Amino acid sequence: MSTSCKQSQLHFSQVVIGPPGSGKTTYCLAMQEFLSAIGRKVAVVNLDPANEGIPYQCAVDISELITLADVMENLKLGPNGGLIYCMEYLEANLDWLQEKLAQFKGHYFLFDCPGQVELCTHHSSLRNIFAQLAKWNFRLAAVHLVDSHYCTDPGKFISVLCTSLSTMLHVELPHVNILSKMDLIEQYGKLAFNLDYYTEVLDLSYLVDHLASDPFFKNYRRLNEKLVGVIEDYGLVSFVPLNVQDKESVRHVMQAVDKANGYSFGDGEQRSLEALMSAAVGADFHFSSYPFPWFLTPLSSCPQARPRLRTPAIIQRKMRHLLSRHLVVILLWVPAMTIDHLEVPALWIGPAYHHHWWGSV
Repeated sequence: MSTSCKQSQLHFSQVVIGPPGSGKTTYCLAMQEFLSAIGRKVAVVNLDPANEGIPYQCAVDISELITLADVMENLKLGPNGGLIYCMEYLEANLDWLQEKLAQFKGHYFLFDCPGQVELCTHHSSLRNIFAQLAKWNFRLAAVHLVDSHYCTDPGKFISVLCTSLSTMLHVELPHVNILSKMDLIEQYGKLAFNLDYYTEVLDLSYLVDHLASDPFFKNYRRLNEKLVGVIEDYGLVSFVPLNVQDKESVRHVMQAVDKANGYSFGDGEQRSLEALMSAAVGADFHFSSYPFPWFLTPLSSCPQARPRLRTPAIIQRKMRHLLSRHLVVILLWVPAMTIDHLEVPALWIGPAYHHHWWGSV
């Protein structure tokens, strides 16, 4: 592909993945409506060749290139093999996708992906497509949806944790795991623990003990302990609950994804140290909550000394929490800047998953 065809403008995007029936298409519709309502230009891209009866306004549809029904009929493949073939075909024809996406400059993209789990845990085509999008200056975050009803069954929840972890490691993108259909969770049955236990993936030994009370799972206690040990050793998996009927819930998910793909630090939003610290702390941060000298030492007060960051305890705890989840937080002192006529050292904070850096230092 020629250099002239490559997109130079940043495009912030979500790639929506997850098992069949987890609510990916419904999520894309709800997020499209919400983002449009707050003033963003949104383009939804359907990358699922089996997706029929699309409810949202589709900007780019893979069915114009290939459909699962045609592949199954002409190549005599089943649905799983057919989806893999479709993704390999799209990977071989990325110039078609690039040409379609080039028509939507300045848009925020939602990519509705196929629901076959193997595509996100084992097969390489979808990951290669994401990598190519990144080369075209798409800033991607993976939004992995999981049906919240799995929380009601400890065995299924451990399986979901393993799938989520495998997906995160395979896709290699900033990642937000979503517990979808929270409005229906009460219909699924009573949870063994409170909701925070499942969203924050707290001490899983309690889940193993709960499983051991079942005569069937009692025989597999050692296996469950080993699986739980792998999940806790990585320390990467947590969930954000989502009820698409609740706008506040959708907004909370949007904020989490914006921090993951870097939109919070782009040109389209108001930028300040408060916004950067909110990303590090994981909550809305206001300097007014802390006396200014306690947080940053002005250069004028210590001209002979190297500027020091005075970090509130809550931030220190959050930094340790982020680092324990393999999310690297960089604190870098750069030349002094003026904020409200006061000369202070500037603070740069940037998240990264493994070797995938957001922005550049």
